[in-house]
Amino acid sequence: MKSTYTISAAILAAVCASSAYAEVESLDPIKLTTHDWTGQIVNTYIMGEVLKKAGYNIEYVQADYIAQFAGLKTGDLHVAMEIWETTGREAMDEATATGNVVNVGESGMMAVEEWWYPSYMEEVCPGLPNWEALNDCAQEFATPETAPLGRYLGGPVTWGGFDDERVEALGMDFEVVHAGTDAALFAELESAYQRKAPIVLWLYDPHWAPTKYEGSFVEFPAYSSECYSDPSVGINPSAAYDCGKPTGPIWKVAWSGVADKWPGAAAAIEAFTISNADVGSLVAKVDLEGVSIEDVVAEWMAANEATWSTWIN
Repeated sequence: MKSTYTISAAILAAVCASSAYAEVESLDPIKLTTHDWTGQIVNTYIMGEVLKKAGYNIEYVQADYIAQFAGLKTGDLHVAMEIWETTGREAMDEATATGNVVNVGESGMMAVEEWWYPSYMEEVCPGLPNWEALNDCAQEFATPETAPLGRYLGGPVTWGGFDDERVEALGMDFEVVHAGTDAALFAELESAYQRKAPIVLWLYDPHWAPTKYEGSFVEFPAYSSECYSDPSVGINPSAAYDCGKPTGPIWKVAWSGVADKWPGAAAAIEAFTISNADVGSLVAKVDLEGVSIEDVVAEWMAANEATWSTWIN
């Protein structure tokens, strides 16, 4: 009887699985890209697990943030869940202009990425958050490796952001040093913060760090698209990027063939939305509490079925 039950259960599971897959347009894997920061991986896994619930075959592919557009254009990659207005707009616009990549809409998150310093630095560098005050006391941010220049700790070089260009355009007495990973960036912030050591670094939101640490974003000259594209615009008439970074939506993009091959999945990806606060909370569970990404996503799925089920219905 036990053997018969086991076989029957296996047959039933196979039938149920077949029924689920029969509802999708293709069993070819939909390839979702993952990058090197926790929030992006969490959001990508949420989207992937929702699509799995609808019966789609999902594959997660590690890819470089900017270089991924080459694969999206050819259809070797299919979906990227986070293209930040702050750092990815130029690459996204170039890709969508080819017609091989489509903008699938806003993710619900709003991007802020900029130089940031702990509030205790205002005691040794009066005039902050103004960028000119930062430049006046660059020596306060110097390290043995960069002295007499101050050190700006940027994100991994693959994130883009034009920090090296900004330093040169604004004539700042700083050297840009790129953290190797997202984890290394925030480990160094934690160490400096505990010791009240000098630091100015790349910080972004959505993330848990702007809530955990007391500090401010540096105020650069206001961003404009012309500042990035036209050297004559801005305070340095001979250089582009002489302004702050843009803020704005975090976008979803896809290979243009997704809507034809997997129209149901394309609709679900377009419907996906999540807030900065929710993402910050999920990232904190992973980065601060040590919960695995898989467990965090599973917990979110269980608590938010009423939300994600509408994406696939």
